[in-house]
Parts: sequence; C-alpha cells; structure tokens
Amino acid sequence: MPASAAATPAAQRPSPGRELYLFALYRVLVASLLALVVFSPAGALIGDLHLPELARTVSATYLALSTLLLVLARRATGPNGLAPHAIAGVAIDITVVVLATHAMPGAGPGIALMLVFNLAAAALFVPMRWAMAFASLATLALVGEYVWDRIEQVHAYRPLAEVLMFAVAYFAVVALMRHLGRQMHDARRLADQRGAEAANLAEINELVIRRMRIGVVLVDGTGRVRMANEAAQMLLGDNTATERPAMHGQVLAQVAPELAMRLAGWLQDGRHDDTPMACGPDETEVLPRFARLLATSDSTLIFLDDTSLVSRRAESITLAAMGRFSASLAHEIRNPLAAISYATQLLEESQDLSAADRRLLQIIHQQCMRTNGIVESVLGLARRERAKPEHIDLVGFMRHFIDDYRLIVPEENAQLRLTEGPGRLPVMFDPRHLQQIMTSLVNNAVRYGHMPGEMPRIAIHVEGDQRAPAINVLDRGPGIPDAVASQLFRPFFTTSENGTGLGLYIAHELCRANEATLEYVAVPGGGACFRISLPPQHALLQD
Repeated sequence: MPASAAATPAAQRPSPGRELYLFALYRVLVASLLALVVFSPAGALIGDLHLPELARTVSATYLALSTLLLVLARRATGPNGLAPHAIAGVAIDITVVVLATHAMPGAGPGIALMLVFNLAAAALFVPMRWAMAFASLATLALVGEYVWDRIEQVHAYRPLAEVLMFAVAYFAVVALMRHLGRQMHDARRLADQRGAEAANLAEINELVIRRMRIGVVLVDGTGRVRMANEAAQMLLGDNTATERPAMHGQVLAQVAPELAMRLAGWLQDGRHDDTPMACGPDETEVLPRFARLLATSDSTLIFLDDTSLVSRRAESITLAAMGRFSASLAHEIRNPLAAISYATQLLEESQDLSAADRRLLQIIHQQCMRTNGIVESVLGLARRERAKPEHIDLVGFMRHFIDDYRLIVPEENAQLRLTEGPGRLPVMFDPRHLQQIMTSLVNNAVRYGHMPGEMPRIAIHVEGDQRAPAINVLDRGPGIPDAVASQLFRPFFTTSENGTGLGLYIAHELCRANEATLEYVAVPGGGACFRISLPPQHALLQD
C-alpha cells in the first residue's frame, strides 16, 4: 500500500552503524595488507625492515585488534556507541602508524597516506573538537617519529617537508569530512522527516479513499483489481472488507462482468455510458466513470457513483425547498379552497340542480378535500418540531385513541380493536406525535388493508416490556409486494392516484424524532403489519 511504499526507502537507507561497520572492515583490510607485507616475500618490495620483530608484532596485533573492532562494530548503535568505537579505532591507527613507520622506513609514506582515510572516516562519527584532536595527535605522532628517525639515523634522506605536508593534509581532510558529515547528517534527518511526512500523508490518503462514499476501484492493464475501497466493495457485493480484501487480485470480469464490459468500451473509444447499471446482490444502481491513473500508465481508476445517494440528495433539496415555501403555500391555497368548498356546499342546497350537476359538485368537494390534505401533509413535513416526550401509559393511550377514532370513523365502516396485551406499559413519547403516527397508520389500513367487498378490520397490539416496548398495527388486506415495501417510507412515493406519498414518510420521521423506529413486517398468513419499536424508558431519561 502507499504507506509501506513511502516507508521503504527510509528503511533501506544506510544507517551510521552500517557506515561504522564498513569503516571497521576497511581497517581489517589494511591490517591484512600490512601483515601480508611483513610475513610474505612481498616485503622485499619496500626494502629492508629496520626492526623486523617490531614490524611483525605490530602487524599481528593490528590485525587482531582490527578484527575485534569489526566484531564490536555490529553492536555499536546510537551516538553513545559510535563515537567511542571511532575514538578507540583512530587511537589504535595512529599508534600503529608510528610504530610501523619506524619499523619499516621504506613503507613510511604509504602508511602515513593510509592514515588520511582513517582520520577522514572517523571525523564522520565524532564532534568537531574530537576530529581536530585526531589530526593534532596524528601530526604530533609523525613529528615524533621523524625526531626518532633523526636520533637513530634510520632514514637520513626523509625531508621534514613531507611530514608537514601530511600534517596539513590531516587537518584539511578532517575539517572537510566533518563539514560533509554534518551536511550528510542534516540531509539524512531531513530525508527521514520528509519520509515520515510522506508516509503519514499516504496513510491519510488511503484512509480518505477507503472511507469515501464514492466507490473507487483500481484496475491494471490485465484487468485485475489492485485496489478497492469499502464503498466499492459494498456496491460490487464484496462485504469482506479487510486489510487485504478478497476482491484484491481478482479479474474484474469475474467480479462485475457488466462493469468490465463498460471499461473495455471506454478503453476502445473513450466515451462514457451515462446509463446506470445494477451491481451487487442488492441490484444497486451505479453510474461508473473511468480515468487513467497516469498518462503513460495502463492502470485505470473506476469511480462508482451510487445513484440512490443522488436521489436522496435531490429529495433532501426538494424537501428543504418545500419547507421554505410551505407557509406561503398554505395561505395562498387554503383561502381559495375554503371559498370553493363553502360555495360547493351552498350549491348543493339548491333544489334546482340536476343529478349530473350534483355529481359534479361532489367531485369538486372531494378534490378540495384532497388538495387540503396535501397542504396539511406538506405543512406537517415542513414543521419538523422537536419531540417533547412525556410519561404515558401506552395501553391506556391506545384505548383512548380507539375511542376518539370511532367518533370519526364509525364501527360500521371499519372495525378497530385493541388486542390482549399487558395491562399497563409506561413509556416516554411525545403524545402529539404518537397520535399523528397512529392516525396515519390506521387511515392507511382502513383505506388499503382489506379485501374487495370486505369491511376493514384493524388490530392494534401492544407488546413487550419497558426494555423493548412495541406497537403493531395489523390489517387483513392483500399485503404489500416486496418491490413496494422497500420504498414505503420514501417521500412522495405512493401507489394510489389519490395519495400524496407523505403520510408514512412523516410517520417515519416522527418516530425517529422520538428515537423510535417504524418498519413494515410481512405477515405470512396475509395482511400487513406496521411495527413501532419504542425506545426503553430509561434511554430517554438518560438523555
């Protein structure tokens, strides 16, 4: 994933411990070369040894100490471990240079020259004062060895200028390498910081893409899925969202054949098909859009727009707009409706009207009542008043509701009864909202919940206890088809020519305002059941 990719270069970057190990390995190679010169016939190339025993002892000891430093270099970590190792190593190097130069005068310049690299490398691991101390110590060592040579007259033709030139070289190289080392350290720290920031940004980008509501799928040139966020997995039917989802690596044609066909068509002619397509087991309508990941890449990004989200947004905009003009709409429509309805009632009292004219007046009156109902529904939707829950006895409330409803709809037109249940069930609910919800549900049951030619028979059943109270409104009608049941609570959805499609939606919203849920439950024996699951009494008390 992007986060690991961003972190890989920082992990592979050479660390100071690794550089110290390479320095110790170089010291072993130098010690091995020195021992080869001393203990093999190749020593004849540098002339006679001044002190053969000293040369052998120094070379053997140097090889042993270099090997030990190489082993210890693996364990040296952090500034507290690197600096002491470098100090000890340079001290050994300077001591060996002095003794080896005096024991092998012919190899003196070469040995002194090799010390330049050791001082430069050590300057990378120690502060500036220690680096200059190394150069000073090396210079004093060479001067001391030169004086020793003059006393013993070992190398009478070695000029003092050579010693001074090496001393200048030591100081110059140490200062230069220390400056470069500081720059390397700053560059490494900046690179690590940028790498950490890049890794964090990659993780944030990955999180954003994963949590996007728009589905995102990355498909390579072979048609395999390389990445899919959670929304895409849900839309395409893969609900096993893990760190490495099951969709990863699968062929797109196997996961979504129609989507693969549209991708192939887009790759061929570059034109988008704006027709939504059904994806997944839920047959969700999705509008795919395609884009190249890079101009030179064969990978393609697929964006899956859930058209149902667009529909819900459009509904929200419509409802918001309706709420803004509903008040003025009520004033503009109610007054003419009242005038028309009153005029119709006056005309119906006339004795000179024919039967056909009276039928037309009835139609006018019915349409006035229907239009007034639409206005009332829109006003109820626009108010969105906050719930004011009160302590009520649910069973007693239902008895009073049935008595009040029978005053409006006589029992000869519809049978409404309360089934056996608990004797008393206290709940917290807004009584005005509950009255409106029950009226809407019972009116729907009276209108649609009966077979042709039969009287509507509605039963209200209260069940549960204070932890899970519920109200069931049941009828004995033909039931509701599955295709319609999934859209019952959507605004403006209706199957009746005279319906507004707002009654169940408003009831659903009022339930949600009281932390209750309204759902349709299919009845196996026929009929329909709308269930209101009320919140526990203690839940609203805690709020």
